Parts: sequence; C-alpha cells; structure tokens
Amino acid sequence: MKNNKPNLIFIMADDMGFGDPECYNPDSKIPTQNMNRLAEKGLRFTDAHASSAVCTPSRYSVLTGQYCWRTRRKMGVNGGLSLPLIDNTRQTIASMLKNSGYRTGAVGKWHVGLHWQVKEGRLDKFDPENWRDEGYVDYAKPILDGPLQHGFDSFFGIAGSIDMPPYAYIENDRTLGIPDIPKKIYYPQQKEGFQTGDWEDTEVDMVFTEKACEFIDAAADGAQPFFLYLTPASPHRPCQPPKFATGKSKAGNRGDMVWLVDWVLGRVMDKLDEKGIAENTIVIITSDNGARPCDVDGEMWNHKTNGDLRGYKCDVWDGGHRVPFILRWPAQVKAATVSDDLVGIFDTFATMAEINGVALADNQCEDGVSFLPILEGKEGLRKDMVHHSYAGMFAYRQDNWKLIDGLGGNQPLAPVINGPTGQLFDLANDYSEKDNLWFEEQERAKLLAKNLEDLKRTKRVI
Repeated sequence: MKNNKPNLIFIMADDMGFGDPECYNPDSKIPTQNMNRLAEKGLRFTDAHASSAVCTPSRYSVLTGQYCWRTRRKMGVNGGLSLPLIDNTRQTIASMLKNSGYRTGAVGKWHVGLHWQVKEGRLDKFDPENWRDEGYVDYAKPILDGPLQHGFDSFFGIAGSIDMPPYAYIENDRTLGIPDIPKKIYYPQQKEGFQTGDWEDTEVDMVFTEKACEFIDAAADGAQPFFLYLTPASPHRPCQPPKFATGKSKAGNRGDMVWLVDWVLGRVMDKLDEKGIAENTIVIITSDNGARPCDVDGEMWNHKTNGDLRGYKCDVWDGGHRVPFILRWPAQVKAATVSDDLVGIFDTFATMAEINGVALADNQCEDGVSFLPILEGKEGLRKDMVHHSYAGMFAYRQDNWKLIDGLGGNQPLAPVINGPTGQLFDLANDYSEKDNLWFEEQERAKLLAKNLEDLKRTKRVI
C-alpha cells in the first residue's frame, strides 16, 4: 500500500537570480515557461532568501538547517577537493527523511566537501583547500565521506562547481573513471585540474536530468515516499549551453543556461505526470544565491538578473541572497498563490520535519523555521533572519527592517569621517536599499545590532 506522506523534489539552481524567471520579472529576456507553470499551479514566495550570498554556505544550510557561519567556514566557498563541512553527528534533511521512511537521492552539484583518499606518500603535500588538483588524490579508491554518509541512499553528481576539478562524475562513492587527463581550459573562469576522457562541460545538466528521471521512475514504483535533492550546475559560469539550448533566450549564453534550468524542471514535471504522482509531490525550485550580472558575453543584454534588487552574488544586499522560490503541492497548496512572508530556502528541513511529525532536537536544524503554516494559508512564523556575504559581512533582517553590520556589500569598506558605520534600510519603502537611515533611526539600529549579536550566541532565530 502506498504511503500518503508527500514526496519532495528540491531543485536548486546555481546562481539563478531573482530577476531571471518571467514569473518574477515580466521584463525578463529569458523564457521560463516551466517555472511560470509551476507558479500558476502553486505558491510563489517573494521574500525568500538563501542563508548566504554564495553557494557552499547556502547549500550547507539547506542540508542541515544551520547557518554555515556557525561552522569553520566563516567566509568563502569550498573547492572540489575540500574536506567535508557537515559533521558526522549532525542530522541532515536527508537523514531525517530517511529515518521517516523515505527513499533519498541526490543528483547534481554537492559542493560541501568530500573525504577523498590521497595517494600513498603524498598526504603531507595534499592541500584540500587548494582549488587546483595537483595529482595527489587516489581516484581509484572510494570516497570516505560524502552524500552517502549524510542520509542519501544514492548520489550521482560532481564534487564542486562546474569550473572546479575534478572534472568527473561521481556515482555513490566513486568517480566514474579516473580523472587523469589535464583539463583543457576553454574559459577563463575554469580552474586547472584533471578530467575523465568522456567529460564534456556542455552535457553535465543533461546527464543530471536523465539520472534524476531515472531516480523518480524507480522511486515512484516503490512503496516508500521519496526525496530527490536535484542541484543543476547551471547557470554558473563558464556558461556554455548545449547546442539545443543555444539561442533560447535573448540574454546571451548565461540566459540560455537559465533556460536550461527551466528545461530541467520541465522534464521533472513531465516525469511526475507520466508516473501519476504529481498530486502528492512537493516540487520546489530555487537558487543557492543571487546572480552575477548578465555580462558573460561582454554585454548586459538589457536583462536585470536580480530585478531591481541592489547587489549581486557575494553581496549582503538583497541581490546577493533573495532568490526565486516556487513550490507546488496540489494536494495541499492552493494554485496561483503568492506569499510575501519572510522565509529561508533552508527552512525546507524544518517544514518537512513538521509535515512528517518529527520533533527536532535543540541542536538540530537550529536555524530553520517551518513554513508549513504558509502552505496552509496562514501567516508565516519567521520574523527575522541573518544574511552573510562571501567575505563574511553580516546583515540582520527583522520584519521589514534590515541592518548591515558595516559599509559596502561584500568586503567591508572603511567609514568616512562623520559618516555612518553601518547601513539600515526600511525594505517596506525602500525595496532597492538606496536610502541608508543609519542616522535617522539610531535607536532601531542599536536594537537590531544587539539582536544580531544575541542570535550569534544563542543559535536561535525565534
């Protein structure tokens, strides 16, 4: 007999901005018919945020429900060779759902660290934080710590971003083939390292899509509910679309890569319809952080990747971390609804725990807040949130007020004489963060600064 717990498919693009999908930006130069269709049949969040303005920390938070700045990763991102960031004692959304009877699978970019084995006699020379692959890793040996150790029954993907070595697919705990061929660097953003003989940059998300559909096929025929964590490599640089995606947008190669993400979503939605399981399957599409400018091809293409938000990927301004977040669940959520409630994409963990009746310990998913009430047509519970830049700047959001602890958007800038030392914005009246009310609202700024410091110590949002 089929279990009535909802399936979950969580799709997280790499660097897709708030202004990329047409359902968020009517002036978008990128056709996104499948995201539009998902929004028409589900719920579109307008105030959803990644926990960070860059990928590794935001992905860590989605998997664990914890802000990444509470770990050793205080700024920056992992490389493809970096050590695991998730502690072996920490519950993940995958392990929680697996313990709740789910079949769990991850397909796509991992990027929160793997425990590679090193060739004999070279351990003292191996620097896992060096993004270049110097030939020290023994790819013939299994990975000792990866998705399988953190709640996933299966994994097919890559170690880091599309521009990071090793350039090889990983199935469960082994690379498919040995990456021992020096990578041809076609694009300036790629990093030197090794690839397998069959590696093609343009085919990665096509392969991921096929593997995701295979997982859905097999899981839909079983008795368990399932969780698929699907993380395409697009539209992250170097932005080289496959031939069938080339020219699909009016925003150059990067725009075509956003179109490719939409294509991935469409294939997944079609597969759910084919298997007859769309009604009780939660489908989410979002992004790990905001977008870069649409200038990969040397021009902007008259396309605002983050809409009218200030800032880009890496920034603590909203353009760095406010992201598209669309959810469809026909069995529960009314079609064509919009929520302006504050949510984190990393709140999905707490939400699925509540749906499954799982009581979370105080030291698990401590920064997540369930948004199940929103799915039930009620007011959301989250009232505040911490934002974080690539270089480690903090911001604190409470209701419609946002405090940035410093000047600038990513790297803190030195204050000028008699000038403000931080930034304070009223997002209800200043969506684009243009008017700094630091001096006009000094008492509010002090209160928000205190709340931020208290939150760093207490590890609780509400």
